[in-house]
Amino acid sequence: MQTVTVPALGPELLLEELGEVRVRRLQQIGEIVQQAMGTHMQLHVNSTAAGGGVAEMLHTLLGYARGAELDIRWMTIDAPAEFYGFTKQLHHTLHGVDVGLDPEGGRELYEGVLRAQRDDLLASFQPGDIVILHDPQTAGLAEVLVEAGARVAWRCHVGTAHQNNNTERAWAFLRPYLKGIPIIVSQRAYLPDWADIAETFEIPPSIDPLSPKNMDLDPAFAREILQAAGLLSDGTAHMVTFTRRDGSPGRIEHAADVLQAGPPPPVDAQLIVQVSRWDPLKDMAGVMEAFARYVYPHNDSHLVLAGPNVSAVADDPEGAEVLQECMAAWGELPAAVRRRVHLACLPMLDADENALLVNALQRVASVVTQKSIEEGFGLTVAEAMLKARPVVATRVGGIPAQIVSGETGILIDDPHDLAAFGSAICGLLAEPAWAEELGRRGQQSVSEQFLPDRHLQQWAELILHLVGPAEST
Repeated sequence: MQTVTVPALGPELLLEELGEVRVRRLQQIGEIVQQAMGTHMQLHVNSTAAGGGVAEMLHTLLGYARGAELDIRWMTIDAPAEFYGFTKQLHHTLHGVDVGLDPEGGRELYEGVLRAQRDDLLASFQPGDIVILHDPQTAGLAEVLVEAGARVAWRCHVGTAHQNNNTERAWAFLRPYLKGIPIIVSQRAYLPDWADIAETFEIPPSIDPLSPKNMDLDPAFAREILQAAGLLSDGTAHMVTFTRRDGSPGRIEHAADVLQAGPPPPVDAQLIVQVSRWDPLKDMAGVMEAFARYVYPHNDSHLVLAGPNVSAVADDPEGAEVLQECMAAWGELPAAVRRRVHLACLPMLDADENALLVNALQRVASVVTQKSIEEGFGLTVAEAMLKARPVVATRVGGIPAQIVSGETGILIDDPHDLAAFGSAICGLLAEPAWAEELGRRGQQSVSEQFLPDRHLQQWAELILHLVGPAEST
């Protein structure tokens, strides 16, 4: 197993975003949890330190927890590609999708890989410490932790409210590992019917407004960042430097790998942007088809579909396959359409650089989309809304918890309705004043509901539950 280092982030850093009252409350929460924990610590375990929303959330959550002087640590498992292939199938099946999961056929592999993590894990905590396991990749570690005296909870970041035979099959696989421990989900509707309601917690994720991915960027600087990475062009070369969160200097020095027919979009282009993993449930190919059929004929906008460099995300082995499918679909578009569709693999060698590229893409976008078929929560929606961008997304998973359609963004009821998706985008491009108003309302909504203080307060309630009333008084 690997230990992940997380810099402490003092709650006072959020003063401008949250205000004095909310920051003081956050500090008080830290003091309450610190007193309740005593000499015990918290350990979080997941599959990777980079490349997805869970890792990003943990960097933020644990950073502010450490800034509140809590003893909190993070470890990731070591696993072969076959393990991640199986758990990715489990991930899709929890979303209700039939991907041919063979639960019992994969159980020996699953348990064997996790058995190999136990010595490192058992040496990393003391009885009475709290261990939070994240997502299906780690659920099988719960029993050995409980036996060793840890207070354990399992956090599931995926799921669907539309339970079917597939979700039942996935939950049946996980059920033996979850006996007697609390389960945390983004929405209670994702829980299986056998879950003990008294031992379940609903905790939606949050975003850090000060992270490189979300911090305020001047629009001109955002465009310079994208030009330096080859994602926009004004015909000249650009060298862009920035200051990292720790105060050290950084530079945009890795270009995105972009599939395009011609130059990048011009700096003044209307951009439609979707940023997500190369995952079939994100339906990048569907966004492309909707653009070609229902957006391209009506305006001069460009579509940018951006995801991570697939070789850099260890726990997502099907990313390369989905990217190849998108590239093949791009190649079948008419030549004129291809010139306005850009598939971008963002460099992952420098986490801050990658985050700034995502930030800049969302900030310069005229419209941000999230055309998911299923979605556990969809943090890219809240990220774009925080940047006051109008968002067109599908009414699936956790997205409706973020958007009130027609007030803070637009929701498409049927994720397969390409005409409605394209029409919504065209309407925003044609009415910039309306788009700006939706963006402003969305920004206010996210500031009130999805920043770290709300998230940390809910986690504090969970921790106090795990510690128990005798030790938390």
